[in-house]
Amino acid sequence: TIALAGLLPGAQRLPGIARRDTPATTIVPDSPTPAHLDGDPLGEVWELSASVDPGALLVARPRPAGNAAPTLDETVLATAGPHGIVQIVNALRQGGITRGEREEVLALKVEPDDGTAQTSVSGYELRIMRTYGIADQGRPGDKWLLETARWAWRTKILVTLSLDVRLRLWTAAEEEAVRVFATNLRDLLLAAPAGARATLGLDPGFRTGVKVAVVDATGKVVDTTAIFPHEPQRRWDEALAILANLVRKHNVELVAIGNGTASRETEKLATELLKGLADPKLHKVVVSEAGASVYSASAYAAEELPGLDVTLRGAVSIARRLQDPLAELVKIDPKSIGVGQYQHDLSEFKLSRSLGAVVEDCVNSVGVDLNTASPPLLARVSGIGEALAQSIVTHRDTNGPFKSRKALKDVPRLGPKAFEQCAGFLRIAGGDDPLDASAVHPESYPVVRRIIEATKSDIKALIGNTTTLRGLSPKSFADETFGLPTVTDILRELEKPGRDPRPAFKTAEFKEGVETLDDLKRGMVLEGVVTNVAAFGAFVDIGVHQDGLVHVSAMAKTFVKDPRDVVKSGDVVRVKVIDLDKPRKRWKFDRSDIDGWEKRKEYEAFSEEAIAATHTEQAPWFIVPGDRKPQARPIVAAILAEQLQKLAPEYPKEDESVLKEYRRLLAKS
Repeated sequence: TIALAGLLPGAQRLPGIARRDTPATTIVPDSPTPAHLDGDPLGEVWELSASVDPGALLVARPRPAGNAAPTLDETVLATAGPHGIVQIVNALRQGGITRGEREEVLALKVEPDDGTAQTSVSGYELRIMRTYGIADQGRPGDKWLLETARWAWRTKILVTLSLDVRLRLWTAAEEEAVRVFATNLRDLLLAAPAGARATLGLDPGFRTGVKVAVVDATGKVVDTTAIFPHEPQRRWDEALAILANLVRKHNVELVAIGNGTASRETEKLATELLKGLADPKLHKVVVSEAGASVYSASAYAAEELPGLDVTLRGAVSIARRLQDPLAELVKIDPKSIGVGQYQHDLSEFKLSRSLGAVVEDCVNSVGVDLNTASPPLLARVSGIGEALAQSIVTHRDTNGPFKSRKALKDVPRLGPKAFEQCAGFLRIAGGDDPLDASAVHPESYPVVRRIIEATKSDIKALIGNTTTLRGLSPKSFADETFGLPTVTDILRELEKPGRDPRPAFKTAEFKEGVETLDDLKRGMVLEGVVTNVAAFGAFVDIGVHQDGLVHVSAMAKTFVKDPRDVVKSGDVVRVKVIDLDKPRKRWKFDRSDIDGWEKRKEYEAFSEEAIAATHTEQAPWFIVPGDRKPQARPIVAAILAEQLQKLAPEYPKEDESVLKEYRRLLAKS
């Protein structure tokens, strides 16, 4: 039986189970309020439940095995504790329980937490009886009134209470799941870009081959092909020759490898390619291909890459998302990226609205190059929708690149309000006005002109001049139109115009020889990439086709309340394998003491040296196994007994003079 405690007062603890202080779902007020029932007791359910002791539990019991759905995720049933009972105090578990009920594996029901049988009277029923003055006073109608009160609780109030409890719990679970999805999506969109560098994209596969696409520094497709280095054709040398030719022909600097099927085998091919070419500028990177197939089959991909086979579009997407993850991922429905929890159970409206806001916020914080941005990227800029984005691209294709932000006003249907909202987020590199390449809004250009006059310099000399800009007082340029915060932001932007808030680009190096689950061993320290962060921990890709879990309890040496305080999606981390479950293809990592684990050889050598230097016959050292306490305890006891016998301890002999002084002092005190 899985019991969800904490729903009502009195259900705060269960026998034999330690309470864990995690974010709880509050169902009733912290301070119970008196119940004032009128003719409609259903309208006072919560006042009643808040004043009743001992409270209630939402109980989830497994259905008979014959009704179990084979599609149920096993993590739902894993919420059972040591005694088959756990406290559900966070929204994540409630999401799992709800999934279990939907899959017809669990049955949920609100029950009194004292486990009373149907024949006894519960605390809730007694509270109803006291409220209405119902008691067994020996009158003919008392028994009927008592049964009526019990019937009202079981068939009316309890049903309403159950529905309300479940609704409130699911609402909290849904909000938490949407928040997790939005946070992970933000981290993924703001991942470090590799930059404008020619890239070779590899979409791995066995039977269908490895799809290859080369894009130049601007993301334009310049070459495509397919190679078959793996089973069943095994044309390894031919594949190497084709890739080497493409690298030389297009001056490729990066090789992007999708992390799907045949990823590690294709990475071997890329490693051999790099060794053969011996080009220090050439690097290989394993890239998440989540959503690449969705993009390949989309209408926009067909419009953007006309005449290109669907299978090759995925390789193009993989190459481009290494160059700029944000610019490429905005072309894909955020729900297809797969960085959330229970996303298929969530409200479509809530999820879409939250994820849409996250994408727009990320695009605005990074900024968009007006002369290279795609329609999906422009559509995410504040004030620009899909229709207006298409109008901008059409105007750009017809009249050439934009030379200034003012030229945006010539775009059909882009009015003053839309210009005001979007202009600050659009960048024009190499335009007529250097400020158009910064995040300074055109409305704030007069402030910059005043700064130029005060410093007696020109705009080109002022931009990036940290010494001059930091010597200015923002208060000197603030007025009724532009406040102090605005002027401060302008000065910071002039120091580093067009600065990118995303981190510096770096990649994980998967360990050679670790390609499948069978290659993993306990104690291995590996490098990987965080692919998803949940309330209970983070999932890390180490290159074995399935991510492993770093539980929240193993993320740091100190207590971690929220895993996102330690890592985020896209982070490169080092982890240690601490648990392997090969039949279920699951494993767990620990990253709390990686440095200490890797230096264990040094620690062991230092310890042995210290022991050898301090070991004496009078103070000997003994080494006992510390990983098996049952065996270590009798060994320690035997050592202590042996050493005590060698010391030949004796009781001290009585000294009459000492005893006499002791008695004197005792009497004096």
